[in-house]
Amino acid sequence: MRVPADELLEVSQKLLGRHLFDRLMKMTFYGQFVAGEDQEAIKPLIRHNQAFGVGSILDYSVEEDISQEEAEEKEMDSCTADAERDGSGASKREKQFRVHRGFGDRRDGVTSARTYFYANEAKCDHHMENFLRCIDASGSASDDGFCAIKLTALGRPQFLLQFSEVLTKWRRFFHQIAIQQGQAGLPAMGTKLQVSEVQKSLESMGITTKCDIQSWFTGEMLGVSGTVDLLDWNSLIDSRTQLSRLLLVPNVQTGQLEPLLSHFTEEEDLQMKRMLQRIDVLAKKALEVGVCLMVDAEQTYFQPAISRLTLEMQRKFNTQKPVIFNTYQCYLKDAYDNVSLDVELARREGWCFGAKLVRGAYMTQERERAAEVGYEDPINPTYKATNEMYHRCLSHILEEIKLNSRASVMVASHNEDSVRFTIQRMEELGLHPAEKKVYFGQLLGMCDQISFPLGQAGFPVYKYVPFGPVKDVLPYLCRRALENRGIMKGAQRERQLLRKELKRRVLCGQFLYRPVA
Repeated sequence: MRVPADELLEVSQKLLGRHLFDRLMKMTFYGQFVAGEDQEAIKPLIRHNQAFGVGSILDYSVEEDISQEEAEEKEMDSCTADAERDGSGASKREKQFRVHRGFGDRRDGVTSARTYFYANEAKCDHHMENFLRCIDASGSASDDGFCAIKLTALGRPQFLLQFSEVLTKWRRFFHQIAIQQGQAGLPAMGTKLQVSEVQKSLESMGITTKCDIQSWFTGEMLGVSGTVDLLDWNSLIDSRTQLSRLLLVPNVQTGQLEPLLSHFTEEEDLQMKRMLQRIDVLAKKALEVGVCLMVDAEQTYFQPAISRLTLEMQRKFNTQKPVIFNTYQCYLKDAYDNVSLDVELARREGWCFGAKLVRGAYMTQERERAAEVGYEDPINPTYKATNEMYHRCLSHILEEIKLNSRASVMVASHNEDSVRFTIQRMEELGLHPAEKKVYFGQLLGMCDQISFPLGQAGFPVYKYVPFGPVKDVLPYLCRRALENRGIMKGAQRERQLLRKELKRRVLCGQFLYRPVA
């Protein structure tokens, strides 16, 4: 049972008093994981880290602290379309993309990621303003700063849920036709459909007329091969076309033809447009002040839409260098397909690929939801499989950086083996740290034995730096506390390294250490 942070704060303040409680927190838990209360207070820590070659990813970590019941109510309301409120529309959506009260509190089982719940458009504007302040602060702190954002903070999640279903159905439809053409089980980029056969299939299913089909597949798309791959296929529902309003696709379960995208009400349409406008405002600000914007990954029922919107930002803003970074969760079975598709798309369209690689933050929640709701578990079966996926995706991106110097990757990991793997692959491919194409990232207060040696060795490395008032960042600190098993394991490792370093300094007579300039 989750204990709200405000109750914990109230009890602590009664025992210690507000002033003593704040001082105690700053000397201990808060001081370990949070940089300070405001942009001014965090400057000494930023300067200290910079002296050791460690940059900062600023995050105003004030979180709304609400009960489980409030979270569930907000989620049910914000993920339900007006057309579904009488119960008639919800059953038409696939299980994975329906909102479920039992999983309405998206914080459950999640310790390493912040969760936003939609309240109203004014609250989304408030989140945008907080992100803008972080972007400004990152720009003033260094010449090559980063800032992270979440799209669920910027709009009604109903849009992300519905658009994700559209994209998933459309991709599944491609693979259905591939199976008909004897191409089952091929990698995403290795699957190519014969257009003549696609036209016959679509016409026989009654989806559209031969004349309409011929207008979809232009000579520019087909080239000389007469085939389309998944990237060509995805372009058919590009935001620049109206195809999604017209196209019917077969529902695998019912065998019935259904529209790809249900119509929004006027208010829902405005909410969707405002969300896109907020994303655009943040991207323009990041470009203006020279900050890279990392779009965090979220749950799989939101992620296809998040990735697609991020891709649209990359097309617009990554023309000269990577400004927008998409996040890939490598615990997902389709992580490599997603990475390889986006790398190829950037190559074809001539924009700069930018990625942040993580293992993932929602594993327990995703597995439980898939099992209870009744759809395929999207997570790799074992931790070993996730490690292999992480290294496979990373190796593919590093090889792309070798071929295309405009691509970049953030290796966001506390795993020492993954850091060693990255450095080894960089050496094999002749990628030099000074080129600043491969970045490393860790949380403030964790894995300093990785971050600071990397910085002193000349690798671009960053700490995720939360800040905010003690009472307002308590939810963040509670999540850090829930990670105590991992923290203690890391602390044991750090203590061993500290003892070793102290012994070395005593024997060498080098009691003070000055960072390498």
